[in-house]
Amino acid sequence: MGEASPSAGVQAKVSLRELSAQTVRDICDLSVAPGQERFVAPNSVSIAEAYFCEEAWFRAIYADETPVGFLMLYDDPQKAEYHLWRFMIAESHQGKGYARRAMELLIEHVRGRPMAEELVLSYVPGEGSPEGFYRGLGFEPTGEVLEGEVVMSLRVSERLGRTAE
Repeated sequence: MGEASPSAGVQAKVSLRELSAQTVRDICDLSVAPGQERFVAPNSVSIAEAYFCEEAWFRAIYADETPVGFLMLYDDPQKAEYHLWRFMIAESHQGKGYARRAMELLIEHVRGRPMAEELVLSYVPGEGSPEGFYRGLGFEPTGEVLEGEVVMSLRVSERLGRTAE
């Protein structure tokens, strides 16, 4: 498959899909840009962890028919706990709007979950961190720091802030 044009991201339909025996290797082969590795575990580690946690809800992120990323949610409707556990967009697909659209889909998914009040996430602070991206989606710091990661939350009952397109 050749390089996508810069405008390809604008027209591509982003979707969240279950992994299968046919797609798992493609998702495991995705990697973030050099220097971003400290912010997120490899997809293979996330997938392995998911298989040992009943509350893991994980999906491949696709732009049209191309795998571009991965996300994993800690989804516990019994306790109404919804935490973004992992999120990544592969280096060659960053800057195309896929991350924002994937997060919008995830937020809509969480809004439909039982007793969902908020979506929580944490990130490793530092140069190149995703803090600005998450703030742009409406996430706000809670004041908590867990294992060196800054915790943010989004009230899912509120409308997602959208920029003019």
